[in-house]
Amino acid sequence: MKKKKTKEAIKKLTAKDLHSIGFPTGKPTGTALNIVHTYFTELGKNHQLELVQDVLTAPDQYKLHATLGPLAHAILNHQQTAPIDLKPDKQPYTIYGAEGIEEGALKQMEIAMRLPVTRGGALMPDAHQGYGLPIGGVLAVENAVIPYGVGVDIGCRMSMSMSMSIYNIPTSYLDSNRVTLKQMLLDNTRFGYASFKKPMDHPIMERPEFHEIPIVHELKDRAYSQLGTSGGGNHFVEFGIVEIQDEQNDFNLPLGSYLAVLSHSGSRGLGANIAGYYTKVAMDSCRLPQEAKHLAWLDLNTEAGQEYWLAMNLAGDYASACHHQIHGRLAAALGENPIATIENHHNFAWKEKDYSGKEFIVHRKGATPAGKGVLGIIPGSMATPGFIVRGKGEAASINSASHGAGRVMSRTQAKKTLHKPQVQQFIQQAGIEVIGSDLDEAPMVYKDIHQVMAAQQDLVDVVGTFHPRIVRMNGDEKYMEVD
Repeated sequence: MKKKKTKEAIKKLTAKDLHSIGFPTGKPTGTALNIVHTYFTELGKNHQLELVQDVLTAPDQYKLHATLGPLAHAILNHQQTAPIDLKPDKQPYTIYGAEGIEEGALKQMEIAMRLPVTRGGALMPDAHQGYGLPIGGVLAVENAVIPYGVGVDIGCRMSMSMSMSIYNIPTSYLDSNRVTLKQMLLDNTRFGYASFKKPMDHPIMERPEFHEIPIVHELKDRAYSQLGTSGGGNHFVEFGIVEIQDEQNDFNLPLGSYLAVLSHSGSRGLGANIAGYYTKVAMDSCRLPQEAKHLAWLDLNTEAGQEYWLAMNLAGDYASACHHQIHGRLAAALGENPIATIENHHNFAWKEKDYSGKEFIVHRKGATPAGKGVLGIIPGSMATPGFIVRGKGEAASINSASHGAGRVMSRTQAKKTLHKPQVQQFIQQAGIEVIGSDLDEAPMVYKDIHQVMAAQQDLVDVVGTFHPRIVRMNGDEKYMEVD
């Protein structure tokens, strides 16, 4: 018992500890840590937390306290900060495929278009309701970044590698070697909480941000353990067939069909924790009305704004590193190198200029960059095609397109209304084998990808079509598997 108290006493109170009890970020957190580490080092961490919690609960009672007075004033000043008003009218924005977009997503976008920092926006045809900015929302703002405008899964991306038959992998190989390919997915991919016993090294782990930004430093070990893995939810790795349809394709490939690997995943726990931490920082420093609170922003002229920008870019590069390892492992298992690769990401913010040369921060939460000539991948569901696209650079869409088909059914609704035999029959008729997944990712929870693509013909040209054949997702490996 005595040993446990000694260990508790030497543990240092951190900002993360304070935020876990709902302590406001910014100056109150810095003041609390300075006071505790100067005057109350003899107390155990739990007692230190109780002390600052008491001040937070009743700051007026501590205003004249010799040591805790500065903390009380920091809390009171924070509480008295005037809320920021939204503009009375929303700015105009373009909606693509409006007939298929739910009311909740439209309301969220309208609120986003009333932010004082907003300068433009667009809603993609796969849009549906999320937190803050709707999924499928594109928002251009001036000199600010909105953590929930980026999203939790920072830098979530699509990545594709294609191998031609000249490498002795004709497309017929897929049907005649399904058992082998399924085993390759099982051996070389990990999902959800699973990870590799010995993660592969990658230069991303040597980035200075892991040492210079406290919250990122705390996440380094977890990030290393999850290298080369995929998340849960709608993340996947799959074998399929790509049909190249455009003679002017950017890969210099003849028209025809090729074996392909397609993956979808993001920045794992690293991105999620960065998003959570800086969202709290933003909400503390940028007080908005209740209906807009998840759209709180960080000014890029502030230390917090610059920190988030560096952390967000690190998370995006980390997500890319994970995809490269996924594809590298599968290329080694196939015994071939890909002849072409495509990669694009969403849930990110970019510095871009408009026609006049003025710079804006463009948030694409569940939206694909589609500048003129920019390649991207827009997947359907596990049982419907995806598309390799080339952007047209449409200004009204802020150079964007959809990032997928988009949901028509929530995860909860899917689990309540769908049944395994019904889903299994649908998948079997589509000629797909699925390892893992659950009812909340069944094909019927998504919009018709063909209707989504039809709604954005002004935004992208189709270069090729991807047909999934063997899909691995998070979950029970036996579920939805078809003989």
